[in-house]
This record gives sequence, structure tokens and C-alpha cells, in this order.
Amino acid sequence: MSISRRFSRAPSAFLILAAALLAGGCTTAPQQPYSMRDPQANFAAFKTFGWDAAEDATAPQPLTIVNSQIRAAIASELKTKGYAEASSGTKPDLVLRYETDAAEKVKSNPVRIGIGVGGYGSNGGAGVGMSSAAAKNIREGTLVLRVIDPSRNAEVWNGRVSREIGEHGVPNQALIQSAVADLLREFPAPGDAPK
Repeated sequence: MSISRRFSRAPSAFLILAAALLAGGCTTAPQQPYSMRDPQANFAAFKTFGWDAAEDATAPQPLTIVNSQIRAAIASELKTKGYAEASSGTKPDLVLRYETDAAEKVKSNPVRIGIGVGGYGSNGGAGVGMSSAAAKNIREGTLVLRVIDPSRNAEVWNGRVSREIGEHGVPNQALIQSAVADLLREFPAPGDAPK
């Protein structure tokens, strides 16, 4: 291979790399979950969890499908970490309370630049494309989970996660499961000593 041929391919490799970097920089990841842990909480003493009975008593309406999916996702994640759901009529080590909210937000899409390079035989070509910035209204749902030690009547952990809700403003089960998994990723396992 001649030096001139090797040199002529270097700019196309550079353009491809630049395009990949620009494309990667324009994508947006979901908002990261936020959590706080009580440094005095002794998670070594916690083995079971249950739902806040006062919350159930004050809400005489039936459990909605979305709430049922949220509870199932939270219970599944906690069981994966080693907790057990307290049986009916027993006092759990941890009491769970959660709240949901949804709001309209404006989501902006940045200017995007695309670069393409190609060649066939001794001929080559390149192209550049650009899209304009745009904004659209989206519906964002937020889940806040509070974990309470009933023996101290104190919150030992709380977390919040937000996600863009799918079409028609209703989250699907996969979105709920993914958001809850992210939310509880840093939740302490049973047996964790105070930090």
C-alpha cells in the first residue's frame, strides 16, 4: 500500500470517529435516582418489610393496576436483596410508604450533526447533515419511596426516581420494573451495619 493511499484513508477514519463522538454526546440518559440513608440505621437488624397500614386504611379505593405493579416491583427487588415480606398480622422490621406524581415537562433535543464517509474503488465521498434543535412536551412520572423503622418511628432510607412515561401518560410494567430496580440499586442488604 502506498503512502498516499494510507494518508488518504486517515481523514475518513477521523471523520468517522468525530461522528461517533458527536452522536454519543447528543444522547440523553434517564435522570439518575437519588437516595438518602440514616447513618444511625442498623440494617443488620432488619429482615422483613411490609406496607404502611395507615396508608391503606386512609385510602378506601381499591388498589389500582399501576399501584399493584409498583408494589410488586418493590417487593421483588427487596426479596432479591434478601428481605422477606412480613406475613399478614405480623409486625415488619421495615414499613414502606411510597408516593407517585406525574408532571408535564419540556424536553429539548439538541442540534445534531451527522457525518458520513464512503468510497468505492478509487472514488470517495463525504457528506454532512444537521438537524435543528427541537422541544416537545413529555409526561414524567416520579416515584418516592420512604422506608421507616417502626420501632424507632424514624425514616431510615428514602429514594426518588423519575422517568419519562410512555404513550398515553401511563407507565408500562417494564418501565416500572426498570425504574424501581434503579431506585433500589443502592438500598442496603439485610445485615449491613451502620455507616
